[in-house]
Amino acid sequence: MIGKFRDRIHAHLAGLSFRIISGTILLLLIFGTIQGMIGYAQFTRSLTAEYAESAFRTAETASFLIDADHIGEYLATDGAGEEYDRMKKYLYTLCQKQNVTLIYVIDPDRSDYGSFTIVVSVQNERSSYDPWPIGYTRETTNEEYRTVYRDICENGLQRGTVLRLKDLRGKEPHTTALVPLTDSKGEVSAILCVQRPMSELTYGRNRFLWRIVLMTVLLAILSSLSTYFFLRKHFVHPMRAVTKEAQRFAVESSRAEEDLLTDVGTINEIRVLARSIDQMERDTLKNIDRITLMTAENKRIGTELSIARKIQAAILPSDFPPFPDRHEFEIFASMTPAKEVGGDFYDFFLIDEDHLGLVIADVAGKGVPAALFMMVAKLLIKLRANSGGDLGAMLTDVNGTLCERNSMGLFVTVWLAIITISTGEGRAVNAGHENPALRHADGSYEYIKYRHFPPVAVMDGIVYQEHSFQLKPGDSIFVYTDGATEAVNEETVMFGEERLLNALNRDPGLTPEKLLPGVKEQIDAFAGEAEQFDDITMLGFLYRGPKK
Repeated sequence: MIGKFRDRIHAHLAGLSFRIISGTILLLLIFGTIQGMIGYAQFTRSLTAEYAESAFRTAETASFLIDADHIGEYLATDGAGEEYDRMKKYLYTLCQKQNVTLIYVIDPDRSDYGSFTIVVSVQNERSSYDPWPIGYTRETTNEEYRTVYRDICENGLQRGTVLRLKDLRGKEPHTTALVPLTDSKGEVSAILCVQRPMSELTYGRNRFLWRIVLMTVLLAILSSLSTYFFLRKHFVHPMRAVTKEAQRFAVESSRAEEDLLTDVGTINEIRVLARSIDQMERDTLKNIDRITLMTAENKRIGTELSIARKIQAAILPSDFPPFPDRHEFEIFASMTPAKEVGGDFYDFFLIDEDHLGLVIADVAGKGVPAALFMMVAKLLIKLRANSGGDLGAMLTDVNGTLCERNSMGLFVTVWLAIITISTGEGRAVNAGHENPALRHADGSYEYIKYRHFPPVAVMDGIVYQEHSFQLKPGDSIFVYTDGATEAVNEETVMFGEERLLNALNRDPGLTPEKLLPGVKEQIDAFAGEAEQFDDITMLGFLYRGPKK
């Protein structure tokens, strides 16, 4: 009796069903383990990078709210004054809006970077942190922070990141983005830090692993059971009928004249397989119809996007020279969108016979939403500029209008200038845009740096101020969006401001109509086969002088 039982067990263990089931379970476990390890690492890397980038975007926005020239004054007066209070209020609002834990500015001890002094500190209402008072001095947390402080202050580091997942003293895991605050002399006067919590990373990562484990176990159980019942029955003839039908459908892609179930006998497992193939045929035919409809729909969407691109191109000035009867100046501009429609725009218009408006802007985003926001912003800026007055007041009004019902959180960087044609006197305001390049007659292009204000539509209540400059006959202005300097090649190296300046100065005496295509050729040659990720927009202005 015992011998027969032992033989039966041995037969089962040596049988094909057991071996296939065991192999299937083992493969599923190996696959699940590998997938879990790869997914765990990729999940952690991707989300960590996204958290850091989000913190940097917040830090870059916050840097526009802080006047780096007054850091020493803030510390000397313990933050007394309306300017300090206004700056702290803006930072506090940004901290809540961007849902970061802390935004703070520090002045590190540059002898050994072992401590730092707080300039300003704000915290999220939902965090467990208490803000540090101005003038508070504390030791540097660890050597990693000390290294980043030194690299920012001494080695020109523009972006520093510190990730803390342990030794938190009761606080939640977080990442800290650090950027320099540079004064008007180009020196680092302080360091801006933005701390973002990483609790979502741990929660999402654990949930991902549990799903992998659960799916692996479920797949192992289902595969074992289906394989066991399937292999218990003889299936040569029924499987032949099933195979023949599958081959026929692969060739003809049409419904069978007879039901497949009539040719597969009475074995339940085979009938299930036959029914599944029959259902697959129906679903496949439905999917073919659906794909046909989707192809037609995609073609329609492509046509509409093409029309949208033409509409967008039509609203941007494209006839050059735009004012053929005016010989006091020359203008040329171009915009190359990264997608079917873009978020960049430029404009130029005569406010009256002696005043010319110049605008270039970049909406944060791409595609249709950015294009729609772009058209609204362009219309508002032009309408407000035509009404005259102070440029700062113009952008302040436009900012207030765009902040209303801006549910998608879009914003736009703007460079706006008005040139008095008879005298060459210019007024400009820069709302988070790139620095313009200026060339004096018989000279070379160089970047003109002055105070930048936050982008338009970031938050309501920002007061913009204009900046004056003087053009002489033969002077030229070149303005652009960050798509030009941030174009990358196959090695993800950016074109950068220095290469752009070199491209301008290859032949600085060219008129704008010849200069801009040459610069674009330099960018394209540098990028090679790399995909264009951002709109590239440029505007050139040559002042020839008043009428004689």
